[in-house]
Amino acid sequence: MIHGDANYVFHDTVGIAHFANEEALAKAHTVAQQNPEAEVFIFHDRPKSNAFLFFPQRDGDFFYYRNGRLAATHSYWRDEGVSRFATQAALYNQFSITGTPGTTDTSNMSGADARTSDSVVRMFVYFGHEIPEVEGLHYDASYPDSTLTIKKFSKDFQVFTANTKPFDLGVLSTCFNGTPYSVSSFAPYTRYLIASPTNVHLSYFDMAPLEHLERSLSNSDVHNFARKVATHAFNKLSSDVQTVVSVVLYDIQAVEQYVTSVNDAYMSSLLAIQSAPTLTLAHCDCADQAPFASPLMKNGVEVLYRPAQFGRDANKLQHSGWACWKLSK
Repeated sequence: MIHGDANYVFHDTVGIAHFANEEALAKAHTVAQQNPEAEVFIFHDRPKSNAFLFFPQRDGDFFYYRNGRLAATHSYWRDEGVSRFATQAALYNQFSITGTPGTTDTSNMSGADARTSDSVVRMFVYFGHEIPEVEGLHYDASYPDSTLTIKKFSKDFQVFTANTKPFDLGVLSTCFNGTPYSVSSFAPYTRYLIASPTNVHLSYFDMAPLEHLERSLSNSDVHNFARKVATHAFNKLSSDVQTVVSVVLYDIQAVEQYVTSVNDAYMSSLLAIQSAPTLTLAHCDCADQAPFASPLMKNGVEVLYRPAQFGRDANKLQHSGWACWKLSK
């Protein structure tokens, strides 16, 4: 799922402009084509646009791949459903349940049986900018009155797991969503989650490890596979940027004790920042905040971290893997 309704243009070290959401879309197509034994669903949310200046065009594109081939496409209106993902979920369920004839290992099952089978590994990847944890922050450039929060995102996201087993691996290619609240919000929907507690770009997650899953996931060892995916993303990002880099793998079951223990304190911090001026807010390492520093925070997290190559963050040599809030001076 690619959120492209924002400014995702960046320039590389030689000044060449890149459109990160379009590059993510191209990589998603490549992954789909390189997985002959998988179903791949691609959703691309685009900015609003008009044909001939006056006629609104649909602002969402759906691509469905099966057996490495493009089997269906569909354009949709992003604001036509009762929830944020209602339209996407309807398309997902239509093709996943009905299915099209193919030669996958699950071709003799109904779609519902295939999706709940223990032998099927299910993953989701979300590309976008930071999903806010408090109300009042706009998310879609084309819909200035529309807001989004982690609470709403995760609540609406449950339509993808209705009557199915949870996803085995989830990826949030977003900034600062490696927080106790954000991670715990996805607990009902995935076994493992890769996210970042620091500032990263939409394109930090390189999808190359998702190609040819029939080989890399032949033994269904999701934990080891997730570790390789996180490491690949970290290594690529570390070679491309000089700012801080942190990619964290969260074992959802193992982190439950920590996120539960700090829930009350974290919710209090969200109440405090909701009424504070935006310019006074800053993210920080939870280990640097007394209410959140705990030996439990090490359980279930595999932290890949490299400090910034310049500035004051260059002196921070370690990170807990958890992001919290603070009021900046």
